[in-house]
Amino acid sequence: MTHLINALAGRGVAHDPQTPSLQMDNVSVAYAAGLQEVSVGATAGNGRFHALQNVTFSAQQGERIAVVGPNGAGKSTLFKLIVGTVKPSEGEVHIFGHGPDGHICIGYVPQRNQIDWSFPVTVEDVVMMGRVGQIGLFRWPRRADWEIVHQSLDRVEASHLAKKQIGELSGGQQQRVFIARALAQEAELLLLDEPLNGLDVPSQQAIFNILDSLRPDGVTVLVATHDLQLAADRFDKIMLLNRYVVAFAEPTAVLTADNLLQAYGGHVHHLPDAEQGVLVDDCCGHDVPVIREP
Repeated sequence: MTHLINALAGRGVAHDPQTPSLQMDNVSVAYAAGLQEVSVGATAGNGRFHALQNVTFSAQQGERIAVVGPNGAGKSTLFKLIVGTVKPSEGEVHIFGHGPDGHICIGYVPQRNQIDWSFPVTVEDVVMMGRVGQIGLFRWPRRADWEIVHQSLDRVEASHLAKKQIGELSGGQQQRVFIARALAQEAELLLLDEPLNGLDVPSQQAIFNILDSLRPDGVTVLVATHDLQLAADRFDKIMLLNRYVVAFAEPTAVLTADNLLQAYGGHVHHLPDAEQGVLVDDCCGHDVPVIREP
């Protein structure tokens, strides 16, 4: 109980400046059949399966990383591990040198279909939710907290939406508001799960403008996406995931025919006479251009 109160009271966890923003060492998550929110012992068999297996990587301060892979690859599970809502069956997760519990520096924007947009709350109230860890338990927001909320909305160009109900906004506006919540939280590690799904090109560009503005602040950003070309064009590194890390490096080193075949299997179609290969991810309905190997 003391641990829970400390976390809610905004004390957070002291960071070790000599450590990566995020580090995973041999992390596995095994679920029992029918219990996909409860991890169990990592030994496969007996009705158990691995959502993630032997995942090892680190993310440095200020890096922007795309997490790509087919449906069911474990992208959402990876993010839940980082947030701490899913516990590893094996291995360790460290945020700035410590376990994920108790941190107030992790901003998480889930997939839009996981949010109840009919809940009667205004945009500025949603952003204020990001201040809870900083304000502390059973305390009211101060004037300084509201100033941070409005500064965060201004930074994502959503100040004019402050009094609107969150359900009245477009998809792109909703995503910007949830990023503003993370800014108000003073997040140093930002996780965005499929934030670009269903957004038009201007709305996607608006999201990337915000992410670009976070670089001087040293915010580490992980984005789950199905769009490999976008991942190649817009991110420092790509993690190619299919329950284990197929590859994790700069885009040109990750998006090779061998790696894609390993991750996507029969959904990869190589067209040697074309200027580009084409990845057809039939499970997701995406046809995505892929950088062709020379």
